[in-house]
Amino acid sequence: MTYIYHGVGQISIQQSKGSWMEPVVATPFTPWLSLFGGILIGLAAVMVMGLFGKIAGITGISKGLTSAVAGTGGPADRGWRFAVLLGLIAAPLAVLLATGSLPQQTVPINLWGMALAGLLVGFGTAFGSGCTSGHGVCGLARLSPRSAAAVATFLVAAVATTTFIRHAI
Repeated sequence: MTYIYHGVGQISIQQSKGSWMEPVVATPFTPWLSLFGGILIGLAAVMVMGLFGKIAGITGISKGLTSAVAGTGGPADRGWRFAVLLGLIAAPLAVLLATGSLPQQTVPINLWGMALAGLLVGFGTAFGSGCTSGHGVCGLARLSPRSAAAVATFLVAAVATTTFIRHAI
């Protein structure tokens, strides 16, 4: 695999078979920002559990907003769920207002690949009864064996997928 530098943060990756991936943004190592973000995520998870008695997993929050799953909430439970999802959408706009530019996309833009990834993640969250935020942040903090198994599965699948995409395709 060959990495070609195109300027500040811009690289292209040429795989051994000669095919090109689209330019991606190199992600710098930012331990203090990462630590601060992790603290905010943990604080948010504790607040959702303390205020609403719910797990702060995006899958559960989304399902509860639509009430597609029995027992996940109702009209009185939708306000905080809507606020969380609105915050996820509004966050890049807040970055734009604060810095004058949107956050950089750090993954290759491939509509079909992202659509397939979204479908696989959707299947996985339904099959695994939750997502990485629910199992990884909240479930592990509660010492849930089911969440530990789910997170181990997420990690094995991520390593296998990355290895396959970078070395087999």
